[in-house]
Amino acid sequence: MPDSLALTRFLNHLFGGVVTSLLQMLGVHPAYPDAPITDAFALELLVAACLIAFFVVVRLTLSVEKPNPAQHIAEMVHDFTGGMADQIIGHGYEKYQAFVTCIFLFVLSNNLVGLIPGVPAPTTSPVVPLGLAIPTFLYYNYQGFRAQGPIGYLKHFAGPIWWMAWLLLPIELVSHFARIMSLTIRLYANMFASDMLTLGFFSLIPIGIPSIFLGLHAFVSVIQAFIFMLLTMIYLSLAVSHEAH
Repeated sequence: MPDSLALTRFLNHLFGGVVTSLLQMLGVHPAYPDAPITDAFALELLVAACLIAFFVVVRLTLSVEKPNPAQHIAEMVHDFTGGMADQIIGHGYEKYQAFVTCIFLFVLSNNLVGLIPGVPAPTTSPVVPLGLAIPTFLYYNYQGFRAQGPIGYLKHFAGPIWWMAWLLLPIELVSHFARIMSLTIRLYANMFASDMLTLGFFSLIPIGIPSIFLGLHAFVSVIQAFIFMLLTMIYLSLAVSHEAH
């Protein structure tokens, strides 16, 4: 079994047997039955728990007269994602803001974990970006069906000319499913490259120079989280927009 983080070993000690049993029931046989929980999954759980704890604190300490620093941060994030959603999605963006905000914060937090020496960012494991891309794909399609109805939404795939639908329909379907691959590869490739570059310079020159690449890694982390959120908003905008008559 490969070396793992202390958190991963702790979770495997507590829940490893249960997780292995569940996976085997689904027909999945983990490579290490005694340790089915990976570092990436353990860090994802930690990030999710921290984000939940942060917003619970914000909600419990909410104050109009004396807002605390946590509330200020939450309001800044809310204003930022709300402003972007208003520009891209337009009218009625509020109903989608919670999802895109969660996507942004979760991707950003998982990216920034890589700044801790010796701890790989969960998004450098391809299964993590894939696990974010699939719910995003399902979510915007679900919202498209809700906003326009099944027939109205499927018209988007058929194109504006009805007699060309037989040609455009398969192209549009392939294009939509390719968005899963696009979201996955873009996030994974950029974070993996940034992580390897930082690790390489830490190995060669452990003092001074690596701090520059840590700053670069932080910049890439923010940019990739922003791009993932931006693409989610664009896909939502295209899915829920109604054709002009």
